[in-house]
Amino acid sequence: MKFAVMGGTGRIGSQVVKKLKAAGHEVVPHSLSTGVDIITGQGLQEAVAGVDVVVNLTNSPTFDDTSPAFFQTSMDNLLVACRKAGVGHVVILSIVGLEQVPDLDYYRAKVLQENILKTGSIPYSIVRATQFMEFMDSVLAMTTDGDTVRLPSTPIQPIAAQDVSDAVAEVAAGTPLNGVLNVAGPDVFPLDELGRMTLNARPDGRTVVTDDTAGMFAVVRGDVLTAKGDARIAPTHYTDWLS
Repeated sequence: MKFAVMGGTGRIGSQVVKKLKAAGHEVVPHSLSTGVDIITGQGLQEAVAGVDVVVNLTNSPTFDDTSPAFFQTSMDNLLVACRKAGVGHVVILSIVGLEQVPDLDYYRAKVLQENILKTGSIPYSIVRATQFMEFMDSVLAMTTDGDTVRLPSTPIQPIAAQDVSDAVAEVAAGTPLNGVLNVAGPDVFPLDELGRMTLNARPDGRTVVTDDTAGMFAVVRGDVLTAKGDARIAPTHYTDWLS
C-alpha cells in the first residue's frame, strides 16, 4: 500500500515510516521540513494524492488553550484533502484516558481531534497510548526547583516510543478500526516513584519530594491515565528501558 505520514520526521513518525517501509509498503514522510504545512494547507493535497492510508502524527506546538485551534484547523484541512484524494483510512495517535482529564487544555484539544475524525466520512483508526517513557526527563524538569523535584503520586503506566510506533504501524497497515486501540506499558507506578527510579538510575543531585499539587499531573484524578479492559500491553519495562 501507499502511505503518507504527516509528522513523519518526528519521534514516533520516523519510526512508523521505517517500520512500514520494512514491511514492503511505499511510505512518504511529510512535515514542515519537507514543504507540507497542515495548518495553511500548503503541499497537503499533493502529499495525499494517490495514497491509500494517511497517518497523522502532527502535534500542536503549544499545550495551552491555543492547542484546540491547531487540531481543529489541521484536522479540517487534512480530512478535506483526504476526501478529495479518495484516501481510504486515516490514523491518529492519542492518549489513554484523556477525556477524563478535562482540566488540561491539551487533553481537551486531543478529544476535539478524535471527535473530528470520528464524525468524518473516512474510515479511521485511533491508537491511544499511555505516557511515553521518553517524556520522563521533561516531566522532571517541569517541577524542578534547585535540587528538588516535586511530583504527585498520580498512577502512570509508561510505554516506550518504540512500542507505540509498532502499534501505530500495525494498525495503519490493517483494516480501519472505526474505533480505538489502547496500548500501554506493562507496569504501573506512582509518578513520584517513577521520578525516584529515574534519578536513582541517572543521578544528577536532584531529589524527588511527593507533592500532590505539583505539575500538570496534579489535576489527574485517580488512575484514569492507566489502561483498562482489553488494552494491548507492550513488552518494554521501564527498568529495562532505563538501562
